[in-house]
Amino acid sequence: MATVLVIPRSTAAQAVPVPQAAGAPRLVVDAAGTAAVFVDLWLRADATAPDSPLATTVRAMAPAVDLPRRVRAESAVSGSARVVPVRTTSTPSGWTVVVAVLTNPARTPSPSTGQAPERTSDTVAAVRYFAVSGTGGQNGGPVTITGSPAEVAAPETAPAPASPYTRHVPAGDAMGTAVGEFLRAYLASGEAAALERYLSPGLRLSAPAAASYARVDVEEISADTDQAAAKAVPGDGARARVRVRVSGEDRAGSRWPLVYRLEMTARAGRWEVSALDAGPASSAPTPAASAQVGVQ
Repeated sequence: MATVLVIPRSTAAQAVPVPQAAGAPRLVVDAAGTAAVFVDLWLRADATAPDSPLATTVRAMAPAVDLPRRVRAESAVSGSARVVPVRTTSTPSGWTVVVAVLTNPARTPSPSTGQAPERTSDTVAAVRYFAVSGTGGQNGGPVTITGSPAEVAAPETAPAPASPYTRHVPAGDAMGTAVGEFLRAYLASGEAAALERYLSPGLRLSAPAAASYARVDVEEISADTDQAAAKAVPGDGARARVRVRVSGEDRAGSRWPLVYRLEMTARAGRWEVSALDAGPASSAPTPAASAQVGVQ
């Protein structure tokens, strides 16, 4: 009789998978923010104090960095300076961020008296631009800055698109009157209830309570359609988009030039505001989005 030997199979231990919560946050390193912090610290550092906490922090971010070396009479960048990223370029080998530095220029002492001159209209905020290059940051990995910043020219600006607002709207006509009354209520009252009579049904708009201008003057109104410039209001449902330049005077007497873009809809023999547009002039505004924002 044959003997059958049964050998039990061994069971390999397997790790229990760790459940992942749906929609778990994914770590993303902001190269632009890192570059802005780095330039801010680098501008305040001084090579004559290589062991200072500031210099140590800068070199921790970029071990190969060279620090500015100042003469004794020169001070570091003022604490009121602002550093703002304005452009990021990414390549397979790394990234480069251009940041703008807004500072108050130092006043040069007078050669005759040695005293700093009085502040004049020429001592306005100056803007410098620096490019910072680095690697890393993908998939939440660490960011490395590869060296000192490079001072560069301001990034180029694109030409402005052609404006669709080519028809002049007289301030005393139906459209001009409606727009002027609405913006005066919007900027001077600070109360949403004061706006309701100027809005299309269903539109909700909050007034900027912090503004509360003492005076609002309409400087210019232009539209994208001829019917907006007509003396008579067209039939119900007619729409027009207008751009309004206003000058608002605050409680202290300062005047602020402001530009608003509105979509107007005709109803019951008058023009009503159906959207306050904060988007590009070439895109059609939507009441739901425009009601939450405000000024361009």
